[in-house]
Amino acid sequence: MNTEDKIRVRFAPSPTGYIHVGNARTALFNWLFARQKGGVFVLRVEDTDVERSRQEYERNLIQDLRWLGLDWDEGPDVGGNFGPYRQSERLGLYHKYARELLERGQAYYCFCTAEELEQQRQAALAEGRMPVYSGKCRNLSLEEARRRLAAGEEAAIRLKVPEEGLVQFEDLVRGLVEFDLKLIGDPIIVRSNGMPAYNYAVVIDDALMNITHVIRGEDHVSNTPRQILLYQALGWKVPVFAHLSMVMGKDNTRLSKRHGATSVDQFRRDGILAEALCNYLSFLGWSPPEGREVLSLKELVGLFDLSRVSRSAAIFDYEKLYWLNRQHLKLLPPEKKLELALPYLQEAGLVGKEPGPAQRDWLTRAIEVLIEGVDKFSDLPQKFSLLFEFDPGKMDEEARAIIQAESARKVLAAFLQKTAGLKEFNYEIFAGLTGEIKKATGIKGKELFHPLRVALTARASGLELDKFIPLVEEGSRLDFPRKIKGCLERLKEISAFLNL
Repeated sequence: MNTEDKIRVRFAPSPTGYIHVGNARTALFNWLFARQKGGVFVLRVEDTDVERSRQEYERNLIQDLRWLGLDWDEGPDVGGNFGPYRQSERLGLYHKYARELLERGQAYYCFCTAEELEQQRQAALAEGRMPVYSGKCRNLSLEEARRRLAAGEEAAIRLKVPEEGLVQFEDLVRGLVEFDLKLIGDPIIVRSNGMPAYNYAVVIDDALMNITHVIRGEDHVSNTPRQILLYQALGWKVPVFAHLSMVMGKDNTRLSKRHGATSVDQFRRDGILAEALCNYLSFLGWSPPEGREVLSLKELVGLFDLSRVSRSAAIFDYEKLYWLNRQHLKLLPPEKKLELALPYLQEAGLVGKEPGPAQRDWLTRAIEVLIEGVDKFSDLPQKFSLLFEFDPGKMDEEARAIIQAESARKVLAAFLQKTAGLKEFNYEIFAGLTGEIKKATGIKGKELFHPLRVALTARASGLELDKFIPLVEEGSRLDFPRKIKGCLERLKEISAFLNL
């Protein structure tokens, strides 16, 4: 096997749930390595866990990988010369090579029941030994095993492992790794129900698909010696291994839902850009030589270097991800921001299903103004509430404190008096009136503008009024599902609220 010179790597998820960011990082590193080296990236679905595997999860994982911008040269949906690319469709291959190992005396049938194996395990632990298989069925002849099978007994198939020695391999990330054969025992390669064990199926698949480099999480390090022994038993070339560190939360425990979003699907639904997520995932255990941080997929392909991947645990920092997302948001053209933001604004009931040209134009300008400081698109409706919501009765304590000051009431009384008879309002009118009030009262700076901000927004902070007033005035003339109140309407409400 592995007769081709071209580098071939694979990502082999199990369709038992949504893709975790740790698995997504593995997919990304494989993809970057393949694209940089002019190699082949294979997608293989390991769906032999019949009880937990679902077609919907396979569809979701393909959707998530494509959303990230990762494509594959061979896979269940695109075909290829080394298929099928689902393990459930390769059972005949697993049985074929198991028969070969049995015939050559490199594997044997094991008739031990689950109860017997547990007793052996407990006895080993009680004696202070590693709980490896005792070898009870190791010396059964193939003829005797077949007689027992014909009589109706059930049996698994185990690989016959040398009793002494070391298994060694040079890991591209971890360096030299070795395991004592005494600690391995004879692993099951085919279960009594006929389904292949993971460590067996993955070797058959990787070898027959000519995989040259296996890049995966370090939780697979302990699987590697068993897989190497299978390669050797079958007479196949062993691929190069690279085991990536685990992705941890800031508390140094394995990243889980209690830390926040962990699946690609959740980050996508939260409004994280695919470019930003890939950019951040690439930094989980690797850093570019120039120290640059905001990188496109194309740039990552050019810079990625597997030899620079760290063996230290990768800490998932949500704030760093959000910072990168903000940087990538800035690079989007206005029309793209609108396209991505619309579903969130529609779900919040702020925008109709098909906004017209005037609404789209206003929304584009509003997004450009409000997106500053937004971590992800799902945060945008809250920002838009500044324009769509106005209720003096719901002001927080800070806003109430501002307008209850003596100087504030003086400013507001004067301003409300000057605007009472107006038929229209804009920022130029606002600026002229504030100049008059400043001259008449001597009040200036924060004492002048903060009360006016609260009067127009019912909030203590927000957009600068030179941006807020034009947006509110124009938006009040547009037909949105939730009406935007114009400045003069807001001033009437605040006047009634304050009894001014």
